[in-house]
Order: sequence, then C-alpha cells, then structure tokens
Amino acid sequence: MASPSKAGAALAALREELSGDVFAPDDPGYDEARTVFNAMVDRRPAVIAQCVDEADVVRTVRFARDLDLPVAVRGGGHSVAGSALGDGAVVADLRHMRAVTVDPGARTVRIAGGATMSDLDRACAPFALATTGGRASTTGVGGFVLGGGSGWLDRAFGLAVDNLLGVDLVTAEGTRAHADADDNPELFWALHGGGGNFGVATALTLSLHDLPDFSIALLLYQPEFGREVTRTYRELITAGPDEASGMVVYLTGPPAEFVPPHLVGTLLVGSLLTYAGSEADLRKLAEPMLALPHEAAVVGAMPYAEVQCMLDDPPGMRNYWSAEYLTGVPDEFVEVYCARGEAVPVPTGTMHALFPQGGAIAAGPHDYPVPYRDAPWGVHPFGLWEDPADDERCVAWVRDVRTDARPWSTGDVYLNFIGDEGTDRVVAGLGAENARRLADVKRHYDPDNVFRFNHNIKPA
Repeated sequence: MASPSKAGAALAALREELSGDVFAPDDPGYDEARTVFNAMVDRRPAVIAQCVDEADVVRTVRFARDLDLPVAVRGGGHSVAGSALGDGAVVADLRHMRAVTVDPGARTVRIAGGATMSDLDRACAPFALATTGGRASTTGVGGFVLGGGSGWLDRAFGLAVDNLLGVDLVTAEGTRAHADADDNPELFWALHGGGGNFGVATALTLSLHDLPDFSIALLLYQPEFGREVTRTYRELITAGPDEASGMVVYLTGPPAEFVPPHLVGTLLVGSLLTYAGSEADLRKLAEPMLALPHEAAVVGAMPYAEVQCMLDDPPGMRNYWSAEYLTGVPDEFVEVYCARGEAVPVPTGTMHALFPQGGAIAAGPHDYPVPYRDAPWGVHPFGLWEDPADDERCVAWVRDVRTDARPWSTGDVYLNFIGDEGTDRVVAGLGAENARRLADVKRHYDPDNVFRFNHNIKPA
C-alpha cells in the first residue's frame, strides 16, 4: 500500500492527466458514480476514473499499479454480482466509451468497451444486421460478450462469443494488446467466456448477420394453465426452427398497456416466442400457444432493438439471480418448475424463466470455455424486488429453484446469470479443464490478480 503522500500526489496527477472525470470518496458526485443497477451492491472504491478513450484506460491502470491497488472495470454496470465495483479498488469506468462502427460490407461491427446493448442494436438496425445480444438494452456489451453471451438470437446466430472476431484491451501492466485468431490466440481463446480476468476490453469486433425481420408473440395466461403452457412451448421449440427462441416465465403482471388492469400485480404465466423472421411465419409457428386460453397477447413484427428493451430493469431495484442448465424438460421437471412458479414472490419484479437452447448454440465451437452450450434448456430464477424487507423471501425462493432443478442439472452454468456463488460454480461455468488452462493464461497476463472483481480466475 502506498504512503498517503504518494497516493495524494498520484491522484492529483491522474486528475490532471485524465481526459475524463476522477472521483474520490469525498468528491461531489462520488456516490452517483458508484451506483450500479443492483441496489444490493454498496461498495466504496478508492477512485473512480471515468475514461473517455483507451489512453485514459492506460493511465488508470498504471495509476492503480503504481499504488498497488486492484482494478474493477465498469461497462454497463449490469452484473448482478456487482463486478463493476470493488471496495478500495480503482474503477476504470468506460461509460463514456460508447462508439459503435458498423461495416455493412464486411458484416462486422466494432464496439467500444462501454457501449450498451442498445448502442449496438440501434447502430446495426439501419443495415438490417444484428448479432447475438443480451435480453436487456442496458446490458454492457463488453461484459456480456466476454462472459459467453446468451440472448434471443443465440439459437439462430450462436452465442455472442461465437461471433467474436477480435478484442483490444489494456493489460494489468497498463499496456495495449490485441487478440484475435492470429494475434495472441491463447488470450483470444480465454476471452471466449473467461470474462474480464485478463484486462480492460476497450473495443470488441463482432460478426453480424442479416436480420431483415423480427417478430414476437407474447402471451399472458392464468397460472392454472402453467403446465399446459410449458409443455406446449417445449414441444413447439423442440420441433421448431433455429430462428425461434424466447421463454416461458412466471411473473407478476406488470403495469403495461397490454395487461388488463385487473391482472396488474397478480401472478401470471407468460410465453414469449421470438422469431428471426416475418410476422406471417411467426403467426403460423405460434398457433399452439395462441390456441391456449390467454388473457392478453401481443403478436406481430417488432424492431429487434425495441424487443431488447422489454425486460429493462427499473433503477434502484434489488437483484439476486441464479441458473441451472438442464439435460431436458420432461414432464416431471415441468411439474416441479410450475409448482415453484406458483410460489413466485408477488408482487415483485421476480421472474421464473425457462429458456430454450439448442440450434446454433449446440452446433457452435466446443473448444471455448462455455460448457453449458450442450444443455437443451436453462432455468433462470431472476429475483428482483424493491423493499429490503423482501430480501430473505426472494433470495430463499431463488435458491429453492436451484434445489428443485438439480436432479435434471448438467452441472454447468452461464456465469453472466449468477452472482458470487463460490469457486466451484466459477469452475462449473468454465469447465474443469478449461479452468486450468485459463489459470495459465491469467498467470501470463495478470499474475498479481489485479482484475479480481469478477467471476475470478486465480493465476496458476
């Protein structure tokens, strides 16, 4: 730890040299700068450096190393684990680095490290192009992609990492590096699921796919139809094309325009069918879901970027998530899933989601550290609430979902879907052999574990 005089002089120099703003704990604006989307995360970094370009990131990392301080990286600040912050850390805040450059001829996109999913999707939309993104527009692209990347388009276009072409990053030594299939290929492999363990990603390049049309069928049902809805959706997806995705979900009726007023605040079952194609083809595909007695329906073509906003979290909410990946969804699991769905804490924003996989996910490259790609389904208990008095019941419910699912669990997990659940779960999210290989890469690029506020891979 540096002496107070050295720390003070270094901070003064950083304020002078950085193009962006710098916040220390006593500065006005510090509390706002350290607020992330998960209101359960309350951490006090030593310094928050709001970088505006790669040179600022280099200065920030070198400042941290000079004072022997760890570094946290903030992109979208959407990690449920709160990995954008660390007590006593230096935060490289990338939120001013949001440029997105589309090359329609090459069908590629270059995304700055602080860009959100909305920045990416809206930049690609005028060219009728897209790539696999998350399920919320406020998610940061960098953390999402480096953690694996699952979304509405993954069955059609693969996981986000399957579309990763290159990464620019600043290493733990404060040096610039580039990784792609030819340059630093072992680092490039590690960035396909290893997260922010190896440096600050200042830019990512992804491949794009044609997406001239996107359509959805969102239906709400009374909970007594939950089992029939789940089984029908299972059969539809199993027999359907890779362009189809979505989820079945238990939730509290939201105060949305399409929800009848008497259902707002009550327990409902929803089915969301997303389709990378025309409304006409979607309607034909959705016929089994539409045939079930439902209370509300939104069916039709919708811009993909707008669909991405449908699950955006309101600010100031408390979040606790987890996930299990499944060998299948037999009727026995459907019964357990729906029984737990009927116990969703209501009224809260908590959702009990069942996501399909398969398609291009399962067909994608199996060398990357994303072992969950072979699971045909994933169950995602998404605890979200406002009142701290609900902490105990909402967290307990999420953990009960995991317990219920274990007889059907593959043991793998998508790390972007979980908080801090211990070292064993990190290994489960990477694969045991991959974890050992990643530890070797970590030793080479970050031997002092400077980047530790994440699903951490310790240096070998």
